Formats: sequence, C-alpha cells, structure tokens
Amino acid sequence: MVDSFVFRYMRDEDIDQVLEVEHASFTTPWSKEAFYNEIHKNKFAVYIVLEEDNKIIGYSGTWVVMDEAHVTNVAILPGYRGKKLGEALMNKLMSVSREMGARTMTLEVRVTNDVAQSLYRKLGFQNGGIRKNYYSDNQEDALIMWVNL
Repeated sequence: MVDSFVFRYMRDEDIDQVLEVEHASFTTPWSKEAFYNEIHKNKFAVYIVLEEDNKIIGYSGTWVVMDEAHVTNVAILPGYRGKKLGEALMNKLMSVSREMGARTMTLEVRVTNDVAQSLYRKLGFQNGGIRKNYYSDNQEDALIMWVNL
C-alpha cells in the first residue's frame, strides 16, 4: 500500500494543504506563517510531505542540529491513519536525518498518546524523561523519546 505514495520535500505551494492536515491533527495547530518561516528562515529545518494523487495526506518535520535531529511534527489525515503511513513517514524522516549527519533523534509526545508512543517504540525510540506542562492547550506533560540513528 505504501508503494503508491510519494515522499518529497515541502514547498511553499504545499503549505495550505499541510495546514489542512495540521488542523485535522492538532488542538493547537501551527500557522501558515510558522510553516513559511520553517521552510525559509530556519536553516536547521527539514519538512517532508506524503502525497497520494497530488494530494498531501501527511507531513513531518525535524530540525537537524549538528548530529541530533529533533522532530517538530508528524501528522496524517484522519482518513489515512491505521495504514502504516505514519510509520513510513517517520522512517523517511529518520533516513533523511541520517543522510544529513544526525546520529540521534528526539521528540516529545503527549503522555496520553499511546498510539504514537507505540509507533515510536516500534521504530526503536526509548523513553528519555518527562517535560512537565509541555502542551499549552491543557498543560499535559510530554514524554521525551530518543533513538540512535
């Protein structure tokens, strides 16, 4: 199934579709300006989109700083979840980060997001600690997870 999908780097013209994925996925979505700034002003940022028939159905982002990649976002449209696309997207992001010299990758995930945590563990991520009151919408804690690339 994953073979029919295309991964590529995010471009300006993708931002509106990425915002659709963002709004369908997060309670405090990023703005159009935030994505524009990531693409154009953050020299550490790398964003990958996942598309099917020229429609963006998911995206992920990371900051690669020296030998560490920090995942900023991972999202799949609700109608496409449960099809191993998030796993494929994360594998692609990990591969791109490796190519850019990252040796480790880290991310934060809501302590209540068991589905995402399960995916990350499947990919080799391990628990690294808790960030108290990390999420601004409800002050939920974040679980910090790490993996060696």
